[in-house]
Amino acid sequence: MKYYIISGEASGDLHGSNLLKEINKLDKQANVRAWGGDLLEEQGAKLVKHYRDLAFMGFAEVIMNLRTILNNISFCKNDILQFKPDVLILIDYPGFNLRIAEWAKNEGFKIFYYISPQIWAWKEARVHTIKKVVDEMFVILPFEQEFYKKYNFPVHFLGHPLLDAIENRKQNEKGFEQFVEENKLSGKKIIALLPGSRKQEINKMLGVMLKMPEKYPQFEFVIAGAPSMPASFYEPFLKNYQTKILFGKTYELLENAHAALVTSGTATLETALFEVPEVVCYSGNAISIWIARQLVKIKFISLTNLIVDREIVKELIQDEFNETNLQLEFDKILDEKRRIQIKSDYRELKEKLGGVGASAKIAQLMVENLKKKI
Repeated sequence: MKYYIISGEASGDLHGSNLLKEINKLDKQANVRAWGGDLLEEQGAKLVKHYRDLAFMGFAEVIMNLRTILNNISFCKNDILQFKPDVLILIDYPGFNLRIAEWAKNEGFKIFYYISPQIWAWKEARVHTIKKVVDEMFVILPFEQEFYKKYNFPVHFLGHPLLDAIENRKQNEKGFEQFVEENKLSGKKIIALLPGSRKQEINKMLGVMLKMPEKYPQFEFVIAGAPSMPASFYEPFLKNYQTKILFGKTYELLENAHAALVTSGTATLETALFEVPEVVCYSGNAISIWIARQLVKIKFISLTNLIVDREIVKELIQDEFNETNLQLEFDKILDEKRRIQIKSDYRELKEKLGGVGASAKIAQLMVENLKKKI
């Protein structure tokens, strides 16, 4: 069968690749075109566009890049018409994917949506569009099933795919000493810095994060480089610091980290699943943040806190994200009693997310559904 996958971010590339890996086991003739990244390409997808060219963060950035976005939508429609897939698998990325979904439904294509847009946070009215144009919705957060139930739209929750990604990674885990030796580290306890995956995020976050190493010489601070960013992008930040940067080793870094400073996003959940105490940080375009605060209805910005519905990790947002507050909160996660509590909360988080095997279960449902229609 022919599959057309659209993911516009690094996390979508990760989850899409794990899904495609399982689809390939069930459908030996799978023919796949995808918008995504290197991981989807590694699983055999013909890459149409890379997510590094698609990621625009915030309201202001979207407006400034509107012409590019509209051109991408037009290109995508033409590419789908030429490929004639049996199904579109849309992964998160709602601003783009919901537009494609509305058009594709009118064109008669089957639509599976994997990783629901966060309409429970804002733009709840989008649920009516989703009901009209999405044939099957596969959600990855436990409370999303109840949300859609309010609107009489049945969805599938089969666990969170990050559990699979991390479980698969841990089968190949190395010891701390080997990790230190391979990456020429000092052997001190490691503090992971995850400043985000987009240029705008990194520009906002990394400078403040790099104020910490000189205050804590007993630790080694290591940056997780974004796969979509070249090493040269980070050079201006590192001129005055001896901080190490590692690319393609985020999970290895988190396995060996004592604590972490993390930009809000999927990385906050990944850090929690590795049971690393963290401070969640976020600073964005002032106009975008102001608009978001008028529209967003949720109490927290990190998935870690949202899933358990209480603050288990500290969030420093916008003006609160500064050198003084970051040092204060960093000190707290170094305290042993606080660390024990955080790790206990993380175990509760894992229980709510369900067990491993989500990618395989979702792939099986998708392929079975498609075969019924043949």
